[in-house]
Amino acid sequence: MRAPGEYGAGDTVGKDMTLKRLLTVVLIGLSTGAVLVPVFIAEGSLHIHNRIVPDSRAADYLARQNGATWQPAVLQAADGIQLQAWFFRPAEFNGGAVLLLHGIGDTRLGMTGHLQYLLRNGYAALTPDARGHGSSGGGLVTYGLKEARDTAMWAQWLDGQPGVERIYGLGESMGAGVLIQSLVYHPGFRAIVAECPFSTFEDVAEYRVGSRLLPLVAWPVVRMASWYSRLRYGVDVMRASPIAALRRSKTPVLLIHGTADVNIPPQESRDLHAANPASTVLWEVAGATHVAAQTAEPREYPRRVLSWFGSH
Repeated sequence: MRAPGEYGAGDTVGKDMTLKRLLTVVLIGLSTGAVLVPVFIAEGSLHIHNRIVPDSRAADYLARQNGATWQPAVLQAADGIQLQAWFFRPAEFNGGAVLLLHGIGDTRLGMTGHLQYLLRNGYAALTPDARGHGSSGGGLVTYGLKEARDTAMWAQWLDGQPGVERIYGLGESMGAGVLIQSLVYHPGFRAIVAECPFSTFEDVAEYRVGSRLLPLVAWPVVRMASWYSRLRYGVDVMRASPIAALRRSKTPVLLIHGTADVNIPPQESRDLHAANPASTVLWEVAGATHVAAQTAEPREYPRRVLSWFGSH
């Protein structure tokens, strides 16, 4: 009989086997997570699930409320998908038309908060659904790789409308990043406003993964997700880079960013401004969260936007 606390060789072997099984399970779990997490991140970034399709009755209401008329607009993108928008024209048109681009997961409805001050000051407005969003076609979101060309085509569409003499743009979040990237393909914008843009997709992806998981794993996870998206869909979203487009642009850009933005940090707009200080102005809105500058500054926001467009 063993004395209390005394173990035999069989017990030691049994403990070793249990430890090995536990380590094996842990390693399998870590390996599986290392593969699945980047896949989930990539799929979640590239697709919009449960799309909201804007109702045309909303356009009727908005036009009536602002003394304007509207018409549906349809465009076929370079790769054949159909893009859809609403085009609003004020009763007293000043010749300026503004292209409004929404953020990720949103639709054209998300930009209608800008219609009142634009239409009532004589600007026409075009509100498209981005590819992969709302009623526009396409299954993938590419953060500007394809959307920038779509935006350039919408600008050309606007340029062909009766009475339009000047084209402007205003984008929020992803729409702001896309709008800046579109300057490569359509330098004819008189001026644009970009609220809470990202400087590069790589930057914002690492920031978001790091804030949700651990900063140390952000770099490898983002690159594995990028590798997956290239292998599965032939799309390398890591090439989406507003800062690269802005460096070679002469289009005036008003950058707006809330200091309390934890979705896309204000450093992204600071980096954009530093990349081309001659063509950009940065307005940081104290205490404003993501794309909430107009809520934080309901009078100053439209004043600055209208002044920016009016001076170009």
